[in-house]
Amino acid sequence: MKSKTKVENQLERKTNPELVETIILAKKNPKWIEVAAILAGPRKKRKNVNLKELEKISSEIVVICGKVLSEGEISKKMKVVALNFSEKAKEKLKKAGCEVRTIMEEIEKNKEAKGVKILK
Repeated sequence: MKSKTKVENQLERKTNPELVETIILAKKNPKWIEVAAILAGPRKKRKNVNLKELEKISSEIVVICGKVLSEGEISKKMKVVALNFSEKAKEKLKKAGCEVRTIMEEIEKNKEAKGVKILK
């Protein structure tokens, strides 16, 4: 687990304003510090997930510290929280009845991170 100081130092190198805002919001909340640590790290350590991989997960709320891609199909309803979504993935998730949110929106609505499974 990274310290808040390490996350802060890595944050200085980020240029995407939405990413910076998400990291700051996650860092302020102790339940979401793990997400802040992953997002503050190198981009290649973030996980990109296809829909076929989401189909195998048995959690109601799934947090992906990366991008959701559209390969495969999804048939079950779940809440998918990610940094980014491809347009096709977003369409397929909504068609399957899934709730789609960004990490920032989820932190604001679920401060205690109840029922959240973080994919690393």
